[in-house]
Amino acid sequence: MRIFDPHIHMTSRTTDDYEAMHAAGVRALVEPAFWLGQPRTSVGSFVDYFDGLLGWERFRAAQFGIVHHATIGLNPKEANDPRCTPVLDLLPRYLDKDGVVAVGETGFDSMTPEEEHVFVRQLELAGEHDLPVLVHTPHRDKAAGTRRTLDLIASVGVAPGRVVVDHLNETTVDLVDDAGAWMGFSVYPDTKMDEDRMVRILQRRGLDRVLVNSAADWGRSDPLKTAKTGRAMLAAGFTDDDVDRVLWRNPVEFYGQSGRLLLEEEVTDAGTYAGNSIQRGEPATAQG
Repeated sequence: MRIFDPHIHMTSRTTDDYEAMHAAGVRALVEPAFWLGQPRTSVGSFVDYFDGLLGWERFRAAQFGIVHHATIGLNPKEANDPRCTPVLDLLPRYLDKDGVVAVGETGFDSMTPEEEHVFVRQLELAGEHDLPVLVHTPHRDKAAGTRRTLDLIASVGVAPGRVVVDHLNETTVDLVDDAGAWMGFSVYPDTKMDEDRMVRILQRRGLDRVLVNSAADWGRSDPLKTAKTGRAMLAAGFTDDDVDRVLWRNPVEFYGQSGRLLLEEEVTDAGTYAGNSIQRGEPATAQG
């Protein structure tokens, strides 16, 4: 089983997670720009964070044979903080960089006017930089948020096939499917989707335009949920090819629209990045 996790926040995960992911079949991933967990105090924190996503985190993933990509954007939670919104002016600097395969996460958290303004601007930036878009849907009133999301995408003129609307469930999947956009599903231990529900959706509507992700972050989450979904698919009668399509070929197809996938990169580098290594201490030596 080869796996491309299309949405996971590895900055918040450990090297043990990378090791376990590789053992489970993960060979590529996309890390969307995310909120800090506590309020940011300046735009400068975004600069260091974006640089880290495109530098150190890509290096760290490579130590475990995993190719790291990123999406760059102002997430909807922080779109409500006026200290954060000036980062919109800095996004073009990052949206042209190698390994940046989409704008995002953008979209809605609480469906405020501020979030809508930031969302529309990032949809425009996606068009200006010829990138796909990763959209976050709200945790509350999800159906209304999804409908408004699709209306804004249409009004800005972004082709639906260049948008993945994420964190979907049984109440929103048909809305996004009917609009022609890609459907993203986050599989979590306790919330969002689980493996069995995901399999039932795949059985009902098919495998095209579906991205299954772990969305693992610093909260209660599981970076192996993609592999567990693949095993649940096989147990339900899906073929190895079906699993490969959902967990590998679909993410490659969607993010490949950026023209910036790094899948041919060499990912076994035992060196350092900016003088730093993931190793700790000196290698052990045999005792004479």
